[in-house]
Amino acid sequence: MKYGLIGEKLGHSYSCQVHRALGNPDYVLKEIAPDALGDFLRARDFAGLNVTIPYKQAVIPYVDALTDTAREVGAVNTLYFDASGALWGDNTDVYGFCAMLEGIDVRGKKALVLGSGGTSHTACYALRALGAGDCIVVSRRGAVNYENVYSLHADAEVIVNATPVGMFPNNGARPIDIRRFPRLCAVADVIYNPARTALLQDADALGIPRAGGLSMLVAQAARSVERFSGRALGEEAWRGALSQVAASLRGVALVGMPGCGKSTIAQAVAKELGRACVDLDAEIEREAGKSIPEIFAQEGEAAFRAAETCAAKQFSRENAVLATGGGCVLRAENAQALRANSLVVWLKRAIDQLPREGRPLSAGNLYEMAQKRAPYYRAASDVQIENRGSVEEVAAAVAAALREGAVHL
Repeated sequence: MKYGLIGEKLGHSYSCQVHRALGNPDYVLKEIAPDALGDFLRARDFAGLNVTIPYKQAVIPYVDALTDTAREVGAVNTLYFDASGALWGDNTDVYGFCAMLEGIDVRGKKALVLGSGGTSHTACYALRALGAGDCIVVSRRGAVNYENVYSLHADAEVIVNATPVGMFPNNGARPIDIRRFPRLCAVADVIYNPARTALLQDADALGIPRAGGLSMLVAQAARSVERFSGRALGEEAWRGALSQVAASLRGVALVGMPGCGKSTIAQAVAKELGRACVDLDAEIEREAGKSIPEIFAQEGEAAFRAAETCAAKQFSRENAVLATGGGCVLRAENAQALRANSLVVWLKRAIDQLPREGRPLSAGNLYEMAQKRAPYYRAASDVQIENRGSVEEVAAAVAAALREGAVHL
């Protein structure tokens, strides 16, 4: 191999996409069993490597030298050769972590770092370098744990999640209840899949500035490429790569009133983006073996809503284009599932243009329904787009919104 990422399990890594966006097409993933790591590293049959769990400490005995950052952190995530052929170990995660926190002032603030592994060490080192005050490690079995942290450190101002809690496929899990920290003013989560973990969505709900892990991933990768190549990329290059990768990984979820055109527009958006299109109502009907009016008539609305929740959680994990039912986001758990990895678009259409036939809940007063549902659509959505003009024009507006807004999810 020339360049790549080594680790024990790499099934959900985004590193190849990131390195391609950074102009490094020769990047591969290589899973290595623990008992094979030594022979692989001694052979040195590579030009440069990134290293992930569980090998960030295990690779250290095999390098010729460590950078100051890697030595102080005690972990290596980048291996590269210098001009003399010596193999160096560096830690570019520190640079990536600092990039993730750009715009968030941690100077003098009390920080909680959740987790005690290698990523936690990196976060603590970077926070201190950025001028943070006390840096408290929270772990399951440590002196400060997830039971006593609320009484010991309720005055925390910054919380960093350096654990895998909330990572795909366990979307929706959260390591801590941030509502119990009244002085909290910033939240960061090193997880990048999903884009918006439950922890970050909690921060959004409270109006607290937050940062997600994709920017850390891309920034540290860019610094690794600099180590591999010996040339500077510059911030503009990795910022551009971040936008490109974010847009390629994020999905789109269309929400709005029944009959506002979600299914039609979703198909057109999927075609423009080259993505799969999923109509949640159609998936519910396929799974149930009956139409939605039949589900309502035979099993009631509660049964339909339960099926809707299952579908929302199942199909919102990839970068597909989703058309949702009109009442989907009335359930908070559905809105959270959609927001985890998708740009949520509130598709709007004039009430007098909404069809009623074959829609069990549209037979009543649509104006009243629209008024009641508007706060839910507004809270769930990232952007609002009017369904006016041609299908192609509206689809292009949705696709443009994804390209412009994906990095901020």
